[in-house]
Formats: sequence, structure tokens, C-alpha cells
Amino acid sequence: MGEIDEGLERAERTRPIPAHLNTRVRFLWEKVAKEDTTALARAAGVSVRTAQRWVHALKAAAEGELKGDIPMTKANAAKVERAVRATWQPRVRKRVRRDAEQRGFMLHIQATFGYSAAAASTDDPRQRSITQKMPGEVAQRLYAARDAGATQAEQEQILADALGEHYFRQGGRARRLDVDLNDIAWMDLEL
Repeated sequence: MGEIDEGLERAERTRPIPAHLNTRVRFLWEKVAKEDTTALARAAGVSVRTAQRWVHALKAAAEGELKGDIPMTKANAAKVERAVRATWQPRVRKRVRRDAEQRGFMLHIQATFGYSAAAASTDDPRQRSITQKMPGEVAQRLYAARDAGATQAEQEQILADALGEHYFRQGGRARRLDVDLNDIAWMDLEL
């Protein structure tokens, strides 16, 4: 997951996902799988037997027989985290996305930008911090790219084109300026 995906995800949440592994598994078990072991296995992308072990461990933890987190491999813990992220606050995510696609979003970014333009100009990359209101069509393109499984580079190109249009060439200046987005130091989105 790249900086842009993470920025979109952070902006879509009103509350962070549960921090503890037991709480994440309990969320999947109760809210997503509706206490069905096969549905839990499908949601987390693990075998039914593994899901059964998790449910047994959840019950043991609730009764005080298990101290600490459910025993789990790092790969399975990552699967649980992905499943929770994908299903956490679906109505809030839908509303935030709709609002961003209609009204736009505020982009805060510090990155290295490369420029190319007419002769006698520089193509030397420069680090800049930019805060810019982006219109809804940029949000639509970013979400469509994310939904289609676009790479970080493809999403960066969408942002570079949008920043070129709405920041660097704003008001008709620098019409032939092409902008490349390189090396994002940090980025945040306000939707």
C-alpha cells in the first residue's frame, strides 16, 4: 500500500481500526462473519481449521484461560488486518467518498517535483510543500484508479497532472509546464 492509498484510507475513517489482534479477530467474527466459522475463514483468507482455532482462542481469552494475543503467524495477522481495513466503517467510507467526489478535497503534500517546459527553463527537481484544494474530478480519478488496482506510480501521475493543472498552471501561467511527482516525503488528504 502506497502513500496515496494510505492517505485516502486515513481520510475515510472517523475512528482507527482496532489496535489489538484479539479485537480485530473479534470484530471479524462478530460483525463480518456473523459468528460463522466458514465466513470468518473466507473473510480473512485462511483455512476453516485456522478460523476454528481463532474462535476457540477468542472464547478462551473471554473466559480468562488465554493471556495475551491469539497465537497467529505474521502472515495471518496481516491478513486479519487487511480484512478489518476492508470492512471497517463501510457507511462512513461511502459517505466520505461521495462527498470527496462531489466537493473535492484538500491535499497537503511534501514531495520532489520535476518540471519540464520550454527552452531556457530548468528540469532540476525541487522539493516543495504544497497545500491545494483539489476538485471532485481528481478524487473520482484517484478512487477509480485505486478500485482498478492502480500502482503507486499511476496514482502519483494522476496527482502530478492535477497539481500541474490546479497549482502550477493556475490562472493561465506556465501553460507548457509538465510536472512530475517524485519521492513523496509525506502526504495527507482532508476529505
